[in-house]
Amino acid sequence: MKKFWKNYKFPIILLISIIIGCILGIVLKEDAVILKPFGTIFLNLMYTIVVPLVFFTISSSIAKMVNLKRLGKILKYVFLVFIITSAVAGILMLGVVKVIDPVGDANIVLEQGEATEVSIGDQIVQALTVTDFSNLLSRSNMLPLIIFSILFGIGVTLTKSDNIANGLQSISNIMMKIINIIMYYAPIGLCAYFANLIGEFGPQLIGSYAKSMILYYVVCVIYFIVFYYLYAYIAGKKKGVKLFFKNIFSSTATSLATQSSLASLPTNLDTASKMNIPKDIRDVTLPIGATMHMEGSSMGAILKIVFLFGIFNMPFTSFDTYLIAIVIAVLSAVVMSGIPGGGLIGEMLIVSLYGFPLEAFPIIATIGWLIDPPATCLNVVGDVSSSMLVTRLVEGNNWIKEK
Repeated sequence: MKKFWKNYKFPIILLISIIIGCILGIVLKEDAVILKPFGTIFLNLMYTIVVPLVFFTISSSIAKMVNLKRLGKILKYVFLVFIITSAVAGILMLGVVKVIDPVGDANIVLEQGEATEVSIGDQIVQALTVTDFSNLLSRSNMLPLIIFSILFGIGVTLTKSDNIANGLQSISNIMMKIINIIMYYAPIGLCAYFANLIGEFGPQLIGSYAKSMILYYVVCVIYFIVFYYLYAYIAGKKKGVKLFFKNIFSSTATSLATQSSLASLPTNLDTASKMNIPKDIRDVTLPIGATMHMEGSSMGAILKIVFLFGIFNMPFTSFDTYLIAIVIAVLSAVVMSGIPGGGLIGEMLIVSLYGFPLEAFPIIATIGWLIDPPATCLNVVGDVSSSMLVTRLVEGNNWIKEK
């Protein structure tokens, strides 16, 4: 119980504060607006930190990442497998939420300005770039900021500026400490925010959260059984399936207990060793996977996007909407998952790319907290199945027999 409380204390406190806020909203109804300023304070604190957080964490991570020397062939297949499996997870969740509506009748009126016709080419340009450097310093332009941060990190690496790289890492650590400080206020801020939200828009939102959480948990179980069976079979036929399910329990249990991919890495390395995955492959694939491969996060990104479309009563139908959702899901799984605070960045990216109001951020941040345990489990277990696939691609069909 002590370990459980240590690992789950903060999510439980946040969940309790949200429940209290919902109860206050139901009781106070429209009068709950008196609590709105306390929630707004929390949102404003998070908004002000997001731009420097994105720049310093991404640029420092890239500067460090590019310096790592890995086997070229292994690395090529690692990222290929990571991108494909993350896309598959996102597409699966997209298909599920198109069949089963995770929101229901709850909706919030979204105030929109006059619509303007913009070509697909212009949309791509506007999504990826800005016209002036000063425009990067806005949370409305998250993707251009991410691209610039990556380029800056690569530039630091190419110039071999170790002092600058270390400085970026230090400031990144400071940003995360500031996030930790702000999060001490999160229970109060979220309690107030949800009291006002439920008071204004009704208790239907509570049912929408419960429905979304149940849907996600069920899909995770299906994905674990069906798709990890499929990946293990592709990697090693029936022997691969037997090898995978015989050894994966310890990684599964550790991921659920710790709710951390990094904390589960030692167990994953031990699991891969028992499965006779070659040392050079597991030593490359699993550490990278612990920070840059999150199939559960990919599924979660799709759920968050569809949830916001439903809450704000917007049609989730067009092909470009689906395509952007899959791209965001893969970015959340392969790029932003390796960044401290990457969940926050991914959620802000969803809000900015689709043009949702800033109030949408805590709505999907709450979903992130609710689905974290099964998401982490898929993130961790997916690293092991991916290492099997990489081994199959690098060493051929008979790697199990040979080892």
